[in-house]
Amino acid sequence: MSMPVDLGSLFLHFLSLSLLSIGGAISTVPEMHRFLVERTGWLTDSGFTASIALAQAAPGPNILFVAVLGWNVAGMQGAAASLAGIMLPSTVLTLTATRWMRAHRSHVAVRAFSAGMMPLTLGLIIATGWLLALPFLREETRRWGALALMAATIALTLKTRLGLVWMVLGGGVLGALGFV
Repeated sequence: MSMPVDLGSLFLHFLSLSLLSIGGAISTVPEMHRFLVERTGWLTDSGFTASIALAQAAPGPNILFVAVLGWNVAGMQGAAASLAGIMLPSTVLTLTATRWMRAHRSHVAVRAFSAGMMPLTLGLIIATGWLLALPFLREETRRWGALALMAATIALTLKTRLGLVWMVLGGGVLGALGFV
């Protein structure tokens, strides 16, 4: 059962996620899913996954998936609320922190912070990938194709310098042809 859409709630939730999105907004997808699908019921599981896939396949910045999620929740107002929420705090914080870190880049604490954030970002991105793969892994007819595509993507990432855009394009083509 879905709750009525509350644009203020949508804006505030994405505002709070903005400050947690270390590694980009894509790293907060599991929490977006919890809020939009499980807690409020504003989107279905497949609608959530399709929103992200569509936005990631489209040209432009990765952050567009937030606008697509908002659009699918409440049209143009939802897109504006979610995008403003995710962009405002992180933009202000990033500008401020970047200027400060540039001025103090040789300090040991700044170098340690940068090194420590790397595994955290990697873990959040892996959690996002797993969440987006689950709908395909749950379907018997798509499971082996999805696993093969994930294995091929991991192998290509580790063994070649092939750009990620080509792997996304290849996955899209395989999906359109019905292999995944």
